[in-house]
Amino acid sequence: MGDPAVVVGVDIGTTSTKAVAYDTGGRQLATHSIGYPLEEPQPGYAEQDPVRIFDAVVGSIRAVVEELHRPVAGLSFSTAMHSLIGLDADGTPLTPSVTWADSRASAQAERLRAVPSGLAIHRRTGTPVHPMAPLPKLVWFAQQQPTLHARVAHWVGVKDYVLLRLTGALVTDHSVASATGLMDIHRLVWDAEALRIAGITEEQLPRLVPTTHVLPGLAAGAARATGLPADTPLVVGAGDGPLANLGLGAVHPGEVACSIGTSGAMRVMVERPGVDPLGGVFCYALTEHRWVVGGAINNGGIVLQWANEALAPELGEHAEEELLDLAARAPVGSGGLIMLPYLLSERAPHWSALPRGAYVGLTHGHGRAHLVRAALEGVCQQLALVLASVRAAGNEVREIRASGGFARSPLWRQILADALGMPVRFPAGHEGSSFGAALLGMQALGLIESIEVAADLVRIEETVRPDPASAATYAALLPLFSELYDALVPTFASLRRLAPSLPPEPPPTAPPQ
Repeated sequence: MGDPAVVVGVDIGTTSTKAVAYDTGGRQLATHSIGYPLEEPQPGYAEQDPVRIFDAVVGSIRAVVEELHRPVAGLSFSTAMHSLIGLDADGTPLTPSVTWADSRASAQAERLRAVPSGLAIHRRTGTPVHPMAPLPKLVWFAQQQPTLHARVAHWVGVKDYVLLRLTGALVTDHSVASATGLMDIHRLVWDAEALRIAGITEEQLPRLVPTTHVLPGLAAGAARATGLPADTPLVVGAGDGPLANLGLGAVHPGEVACSIGTSGAMRVMVERPGVDPLGGVFCYALTEHRWVVGGAINNGGIVLQWANEALAPELGEHAEEELLDLAARAPVGSGGLIMLPYLLSERAPHWSALPRGAYVGLTHGHGRAHLVRAALEGVCQQLALVLASVRAAGNEVREIRASGGFARSPLWRQILADALGMPVRFPAGHEGSSFGAALLGMQALGLIESIEVAADLVRIEETVRPDPASAATYAALLPLFSELYDALVPTFASLRRLAPSLPPEPPPTAPPQ
């Protein structure tokens, strides 16, 4: 009996592309990543060079193929969601890749959110009306760069562009499309009203295909560049958020995947699409019968990085452990100190680019330990609000699995479990989205029976249970945390109005990821 088949999961991320080869037993055989910058040429802009990303994809695949010394049964793709690129008729980029972190369309998003059709579009498309999404970005291009907008033959995401260059096929999957604000998630077609608002036609968008759609092979140049046979099948794949659920083994309804990296997210697997009445969550596709409902937050590990630089600069740039030790000296609830961690504005569940960070309840008795701990607690309380919105959308939450850089800290693990009021399970380290992409590819190619094998392939390393007294403290503080956002919205708006007349605010020390 020969070796198990191998599929390479290719994860096109915000800061790098990582290719990882897995066999059908879930074993990681080879990995390679190539990074690229996130450019910020003006305040609010967050762009990348799509050609450079394509080269990183090809280079990472080639490195893995050379390391493997085994046949590759197929490639399958994951991608950061919400990117937008304008192409000419020949497929040449006319714009950079405008990433999810780009906020230039804030005014367009706010105007659209303020009218009744804004929430209706959110409910139909599953995508919040927020500057991260391609819909407001397209409105921005139509209003701010109308000549360029008129020249664009096709509007695509970064994975669509990569697949076009690899295969010659102009397609986008239901998962990526469900994060554009342009596709009706209930009918799996481009939404006519959203396209009218965006000022584009259906012919300017890629053909919609399932995430398990198989493209039959590589163009000759791409085959040479990757070192793969031309007939190597490519599985179109999905967005990195839904695939992260799959990569963590959270594949059954009621299973939540929570991640805290630089930013953070919480997503529950469901069997049919839908958002809550207030529009607090997104709904993105994984497969025909698997969707994820949840929310992303802008401010995760970036808050700890800020605390290091602003509150304890003498500890140096990489003082995470000392900073967490400092936070551990403060009591649960930080002595009544609440931090709204909106350093990079915020997404779920309010989906607004307006908010800023705030400390509330500060007294003479609070010190650095309280300030740092309150920052960690604020991130976890924001995730608790997202979890409440997931439940408000009518979804059962049975289990939570978590991953990300924060998981290295026992303190942060415990704060998360206490703030969510549920046990949190931590899987042993799989590369979430690339593993999810490989599993989806294996199902599409008939190498495994179902993606549900993920639940058996992912081993749980530790389960952190909430401390009842701490959980009660956070539960009591959560309504105050939630109310503070609404109470401060007028102040946030006034600060924005005053901003042009004030000395410029310092730029973020690192772009969000």
